[in-house]
Amino acid sequence: MEIDTKTALLNSAEFAVRSKGFDGFSYADLANDVGIRKASIHYHFPTKAALSAALMTRYHTESTGRCDEIEETCDTAGGRMRALIALYRAALNDGKTLCLCVSLIISRESLSNEVTDKIREFRRMMTRWIENVFALGKTDHSITGVEDPKAEARAALALLEGAHLTARAENSAQTFDDAVEVLAARCL
Repeated sequence: MEIDTKTALLNSAEFAVRSKGFDGFSYADLANDVGIRKASIHYHFPTKAALSAALMTRYHTESTGRCDEIEETCDTAGGRMRALIALYRAALNDGKTLCLCVSLIISRESLSNEVTDKIREFRRMMTRWIENVFALGKTDHSITGVEDPKAEARAALALLEGAHLTARAENSAQTFDDAVEVLAARCL
């Protein structure tokens, strides 16, 4: 299936951000990757700030959809948490990339206020979703030791994001697996 230029630019930019960071690529890199003139990018994304805002909007939408899919396919909280862990692990690309949100957070000082607001909005959405998983785990007993779902959610998201950073630092998905083992082991 052929994709339009705007989508191709978003795909290229997302991979670049996830593998090199926000400051690690230029419009010239995107133009070369997509096979268009650098000036043509400005038609779709006048600034790098506009591009990064579009990336976060798309990422938020896609992540919400993935969370919805997890809810549809996993009846238990433990199953949902294992699926979320698998989703974060897949985003690692064997330790070569980070999830988009984590990668952008690293370059926070280079981002526009709009993008940092979108990152906060995304993290609030993820925290609420994870909190609901822990709340279900407390009632269906498929996640052991749940006391405070809200606190558990904040800690779990921090663990997943931190595990991404350590896996990227070591270029090893196994590092991610080792870091999240304590959370995965609680899921029945």
